[in-house]
Amino acid sequence: MSPPAPAGSAAHRAAAIVWFQQDLRLRDNPALHAAASSARAVVPIYIWAPEQDGDWAPGAASRWWLHYSLQALDAGLRERGSRLLIVRGPPLQALRRVAAQTGATEVCWNNRYEPAARECARTVAAGLLRSGLEVRTFNGALLVEPAEALNESGKPYRVYTAFLRKLLRFANPSTPLPIPRDLPPPGQWPKSRTVDSLRLLPKIRWDEGLANSWTPGEASAHRTLRRFVSTRIADYRRARDMPAVRGTSALSPHLHFGEIGPRQVWHALGAKGRASVFLRELVWREFAYHLLHHFPHTATEPLRPEFKRFPWKRSAAALRAWQHGRTGIPLVDAGMRQLWSTGWMHNRVRMVVASLLVKNLLVPWQEGARWFWDTLVDADLANNTLNWQWVAGCGADAAPYFRVFNPLTQAERFDPDGAYVRRWVPELESGNSYPEPILDLKASRERALDAYHNMRRTPGLKA
Repeated sequence: MSPPAPAGSAAHRAAAIVWFQQDLRLRDNPALHAAASSARAVVPIYIWAPEQDGDWAPGAASRWWLHYSLQALDAGLRERGSRLLIVRGPPLQALRRVAAQTGATEVCWNNRYEPAARECARTVAAGLLRSGLEVRTFNGALLVEPAEALNESGKPYRVYTAFLRKLLRFANPSTPLPIPRDLPPPGQWPKSRTVDSLRLLPKIRWDEGLANSWTPGEASAHRTLRRFVSTRIADYRRARDMPAVRGTSALSPHLHFGEIGPRQVWHALGAKGRASVFLRELVWREFAYHLLHHFPHTATEPLRPEFKRFPWKRSAAALRAWQHGRTGIPLVDAGMRQLWSTGWMHNRVRMVVASLLVKNLLVPWQEGARWFWDTLVDADLANNTLNWQWVAGCGADAAPYFRVFNPLTQAERFDPDGAYVRRWVPELESGNSYPEPILDLKASRERALDAYHNMRRTPGLKA
């Protein structure tokens, strides 16, 4: 008779479930790496449970991306003798069921930071522990956990420059993890859905522009990063503001879905990274998650409470004209049409279209955030919230209330030959009908400033 195997040996290790969420990659995936290092078998699982995100279930463009990203992840796993198990939620019941079917004794996942997702994770962890399962969670989405990046008083940051200094001084991301060498499958796979059965793609196929513009998946994410570092980053400071040229990284949807992680981007930048303008954009993403973690109400409410009294104007007609790129303001309409066609909009133009909506039109910023949420392939609750509140002036480190982007001067400066506008508003040259402006830029700016001044003078409010 052979002696008992020592604890921790293959004979004593059981299966581990890896719950994929917004970390749809094999490289530098801490949860996957931990499971592969400690378990006899690895059970990768994706749970389709949009209800876990509350009011922020994936929008139409995000669902399109998710469909192809899940297919790419499954293909990558199959190349290594594994597969992606796809099940319907709720998550706790699904994980318990799969654990019972596979003999798994632990569940590993990478953290999410959106309010509803955090609450879901707490509920799932408590339920799994009551069932006798071990729970192991990891940071696979950020350079620094939000709870660890506090100011000298132990409080969260509300100013980006101070947060940037702290992170650049103390962040030391470890070397990205490789793809696990072995992903041993369970003895028998539980029943799985197909990606098609989730019905993530639109019934009426409006997504041709998305398909022509993007290739979801981990492999595409790494090609995009390599191309950016080798050909674009040297001119990034200038080119990033020019919407007619390919000057940005195009990594935002890959980062949102976790097809690539920020540690991988950090290390790809190399020694020059800490001084690069692009790294500061990566830290802006960290700042967005920092704020959403510490101020979860800001997904729907202003961080600065005085803005609850701001005199917004709810105009369905104005909102509809803005959404459809029919405002009669060429740069704004170009941006909104690019968004509708490709699921993405250049960042400089995002600021311009947002400013027109919330300042010139005085439409609540939440309306714009909702539209972006449904139409952006990189729709990210933390980034979306921070950026809309920044433009509206009601968030942390916000743009001054008197900053109102002028779409005409912005076009003259950043699209001087009109190439971007001509690409998306061709009727300006063809002579076809183009709408008259729905507002007077100067008069609407003055109206916005009056509204801000009145809010600041309201008794009992601290601006």
